[in-house]
Amino acid sequence: MSMSGRARRMAKSHERHKGDLELNLIPMIDILTVLVMFLLVYSTEVEVIQNTKGIEIPQSIAEAQPKDSVVLMVTTTDLFVQGEHVTSLADIRASQSPLIEPLRAALKRPLLVGRAMTEKDLAAREITILGDKAIPYDVLKKVMATCTDADYGRISLATLQKEKPAPVGFKPA
Repeated sequence: MSMSGRARRMAKSHERHKGDLELNLIPMIDILTVLVMFLLVYSTEVEVIQNTKGIEIPQSIAEAQPKDSVVLMVTTTDLFVQGEHVTSLADIRASQSPLIEPLRAALKRPLLVGRAMTEKDLAAREITILGDKAIPYDVLKKVMATCTDADYGRISLATLQKEKPAPVGFKPA
């Protein structure tokens, strides 16, 4: 059985290039390096707030982003400052005081204050409240009153950005 001329040429070409097959990893490493650099640069713009497991955050249409601040987390059962458990909601509701003393003590800690502050600095201190949308108003009112009493001049309530409705007469392209 004889081979056609084309088949012979293909066989010769195949034999000649048999030893040349190598996987060149350099371009793949270059692509991965570019991807890693891209992710490092753009991941810094994402603001991550502590684990919000167990909290359903309310929605808002406000545009302003919160600045770096002390984070106070209020779940449906407990209250945390910077991830550290402070008190329970049951204790807050049972108390007759308009302020939450364990929270006030935690917010007055030198570690959070950091240094001696002027009146202007105190007024500009920020705290972000991460609260479940099902928290009773009386508890939220006590939390905010305690923050104000502990010299936090700016209080932010963390919300999720709500999609705005399209303007009347808007026609998508």
